[in-house]
Amino acid sequence: MAPTLAGRLARRETSFAAWCGFPEPLVGEACARAGFDAVVLDMQHGQIDTAAAVRAVLPIRAVGKPVVVRIPVGAYETASRMLDAGAEAIIAPMINSVADARAFAAAAKYLPVGGRSWGPTRAVQVFGLAAPDYLARANAETVTLAMIETRAALALTDEILAVDGIDGVFLGPSDLSLSLSDGAAVDVDSPETVAAISRVAAAAHAAGKAAAIYATTPAHARRYAALGFGLVSIASDGGYLTAGARLMLDAARGG
Repeated sequence: MAPTLAGRLARRETSFAAWCGFPEPLVGEACARAGFDAVVLDMQHGQIDTAAAVRAVLPIRAVGKPVVVRIPVGAYETASRMLDAGAEAIIAPMINSVADARAFAAAAKYLPVGGRSWGPTRAVQVFGLAAPDYLARANAETVTLAMIETRAALALTDEILAVDGIDGVFLGPSDLSLSLSDGAAVDVDSPETVAAISRVAAAAHAAGKAAAIYATTPAHARRYAALGFGLVSIASDGGYLTAGARLMLDAARGG
């Protein structure tokens, strides 16, 4: 298993990721072929269920790109299932306590770090490894990202990063801005949210762990990359389809 994403994160190289919510595996593959450095499959807010996520892993991996899966809230058992299917990284949403972080790490890491159950039948095929080799490398080369997206999580960023088996944090600016405004607005550019984003990046770097984030626009993606975020997802598959369709139609109409 090549340490593609884990290695890039360790070297603080920026990987720009596609974000997919459509339950069609060809969408993730198309994003991989378009040149994104990784593909995120969203099981929280997207329409992707376990079967669709499993089907999407191999086509994306066949293009040579790592698969990242955002599991549903609190569904830590899904982390191990997606890793068994060949995903390289897991994003867990709404990690609001150290206990949440520990439960996530326990599901995603093998002993002695966690308690992940053994059964990576598909993963060893996807990565082309013998089972003992996968076991020897999995804890170091599969990435666990705890989402920071509430006031509670923000206050505990350092403690969450300190949990053994948590490899980094994934910042959700929209939910964080909603939380920081007490529900008044989703504004990723509010001063309080912008300050929090910088603070989380600095905390991750100080802990020697990965900083990742969702960017609503390419301009935001560039800004976050400049702050040192190693994994930056950009918009979503629905946005790519809409933007591409409008571009084609405008060109056809001479716009």
